Amino acid sequence: MSWPVLVLACAAAAALAWAATWAVLRSLIRFEVYDRPNPRSSHARPKPRGGGLALIPVVLLAWIAAASWLDAASPGFWLALAAAAGLAVVSWFDDLKGLPAGLRLAVQALAVALGLAAMEGEGAVFQGLLPPLLDRVAAGLLWLWFVNLFNFMDGIDGLSGVEASSLGLGLVLVGVLAGWPDARVALPALLAAATLGFLVWNWAPAKLFLGDVGSVALGYLLGWLLLGAAVDGDWAAALILPLYYLADATITLVRRGVRGAKVWRAHREHFYQRAVDGGSSHGRVALHVLACNAVLMACAGAAALGYVWPAMAAAALAVAVLLAILERRARPAA
Repeated sequence: MSWPVLVLACAAAAALAWAATWAVLRSLIRFEVYDRPNPRSSHARPKPRGGGLALIPVVLLAWIAAASWLDAASPGFWLALAAAAGLAVVSWFDDLKGLPAGLRLAVQALAVALGLAAMEGEGAVFQGLLPPLLDRVAAGLLWLWFVNLFNFMDGIDGLSGVEASSLGLGLVLVGVLAGWPDARVALPALLAAATLGFLVWNWAPAKLFLGDVGSVALGYLLGWLLLGAAVDGDWAAALILPLYYLADATITLVRRGVRGAKVWRAHREHFYQRAVDGGSSHGRVALHVLACNAVLMACAGAAALGYVWPAMAAAALAVAVLLAILERRARPAA
């Protein structure tokens, strides 16, 4: 792979995402598409919602260009991108009008099923621990959960941008160390670059939010990349990189379920939200997550080099420390 060409392509993706977000922001303001504060929000003023209308098309176009350039545009690739695009369209309608939870989940499940069909003939996600059919079912459920938790975690300025760019760069590091094909390295690099272009507008204080059109589709694309890493044998790295998001969302869900709360309803009980409620700024919390993600990226690289169990132990410790810091800054949830 020509690294100078990839660097230039990433710079172009970042610049295009920045410019597209500026244009979308003007349109959202003009048509008054706002995320208005409510008792479950972590912001106090209405903000334009729908930044994913800029980010997701840029990512998809960059991926198409890269796959065409590297001769990696397989039928499965096109199927996964079509599913992501369809998911973004439905999620945009949800941003505008609000769709029933059952319909949203059904569309997400369909997109995941198409994505799994696109992986037909590839290796096992769970490394042969499960029968082939059960392997795909379990992978689909995990992917569906990741799509939703990425949406749940998009609750403060800059957090999703930090997470998506960290995952993208982490996958680039793992891919280089593990010797992945060029396209498997280029795709996360371009996603990270486009996300950084968007993050300029979304960093605290945010000018606009991703909206479901951005967070749901971004979670889907990242899930596809992570499952691809697991299929390639780098399952530990695929688990390590999103470990903070997995831990925060899963622990919060379990807490709410044990308490008898309706787990599908919006709330402000995630660790990061409670830290903001306790007085930490959006930017400070996002920087804490960035610091933890830097450690997770190093751990994922170590796992790719064969140091799997020490890397997983270090990653678990890093996430536990972050959760403890956020918990210490939190005040009891209302």
